[in-house]
Amino acid sequence: MSEYISWSPIRRLMKHNGAIIVARDAVDELIDWLTRSAEKITKNALSLTKHSKRKKVTRDDIILAIKYFK
Repeated sequence: MSEYISWSPIRRLMKHNGAIIVARDAVDELIDWLTRSAEKITKNALSLTKHSKRKKVTRDDIILAIKYFK
């Protein structure tokens, strides 16, 4: 399980989208997937940043990384 993403906000998000009853392991699996996805996108954005000879990861780097991630 991830140490970066809290369980409660994810559960609230799921409830807000219509999931009344959700198993704890389902929330844990979603958190794990979100964490892995964020790590991949961050790594891709960082490589774009380094390619541009910058140190700061920008919003545009993240947007491009997300496009490549899909």
